[in-house]
Amino acid sequence: MAIGIDSALGVYPEALRLRERRAEVLAANLANADTPGFKAQDFDFKATLAQQNVRVRLASTNAAHIETPGTPEAERLYRVPSQAALDGNTVDPHLEKAAFAENAIRYQTTLMLLGSRIGGLMSAIRGE
Repeated sequence: MAIGIDSALGVYPEALRLRERRAEVLAANLANADTPGFKAQDFDFKATLAQQNVRVRLASTNAAHIETPGTPEAERLYRVPSQAALDGNTVDPHLEKAAFAENAIRYQTTLMLLGSRIGGLMSAIRGE
């Protein structure tokens, strides 16, 4: 019985991609903390990961087409500010830094879990 590398690694590669995307969104929020009218964005990691597990396959009409795993984009949500700024900016730097730090820790944790999974597969291949 053959297993694919995607099923062997589980959800961890997709979780890493989503954590990376979330870091980009949070970094953009921090970069625009002083931009008038900028609306802070984020996305629901758990709901997006669940949505990613239901993969959409794109139709290939020619044998020369490159097969892609049509992963849907995370739905961006706007943050509701705890205190409105006079210039219309909704970025709270303290909240964004905390969310960025939490996301970084979760990214590292997912990376360690993926490393453990790969180590287990390597042990199985070697017959240890």
